[in-house]
Amino acid sequence: MTRSFPPPDTAHPLILPNGQAFPGTVFLNAVLNEPGLSVGDYTYYSDDEMPPPDLMRRRLFPYLYGDQRIEIGKFCSLAMGVSFVTDSANHRYDGFSTYPFAVFDGMDPGRPSMPGRKPSPTRVGHDCWLGRNAMLLPGATLGNGVIVGAGAVVGGTVPDYAIVAGNPGRVVRMRFDDAVIARLNAIAWWDWPIDQVLDHEAEICGADIAALERVAP
Repeated sequence: MTRSFPPPDTAHPLILPNGQAFPGTVFLNAVLNEPGLSVGDYTYYSDDEMPPPDLMRRRLFPYLYGDQRIEIGKFCSLAMGVSFVTDSANHRYDGFSTYPFAVFDGMDPGRPSMPGRKPSPTRVGHDCWLGRNAMLLPGATLGNGVIVGAGAVVGGTVPDYAIVAGNPGRVVRMRFDDAVIARLNAIAWWDWPIDQVLDHEAEICGADIAALERVAP
């Protein structure tokens, strides 16, 4: 069978019926190469008015500099307005003033107005779906298969296959029970060769764990 699925380094992987590439969806690996940013294959971002890569980077990852780190897994879906806020955005708030004097006067990390703590990486597992205008706070850690509702503000650790919504973001329910989640993580279909993923799209997108286990390598 001839495959038309785009390779992960395709900038605009969505082809319209007229044969033109849709400019509003990008595989992030193909358009961003930033220190401190790791994005898995086939993870995409969609925007009603896709900005050029530099502006896209600043919208999605506005504080990604210095020793900040963001890790995003494979096959994730990022909607318009998603943003990742890292520790670089934080102010010191344990004293009387939160004003960042040092930001306007040399950025010396030893200055009293700087937070002075080691940044925590932000991590998103495989096959996660981040809804429109969702925000991830510094150090947020999302497991595999997490769904983040539109407009949610998420910090802390979100377990595998949870649905999180609201501000502050809270787990509203689990998508599957613990036994099924353990079996899904053991199968790890996101690590299969793409042809095998496509061959078994029905099992991956279905809800029969036994059927998916039968086709797993």
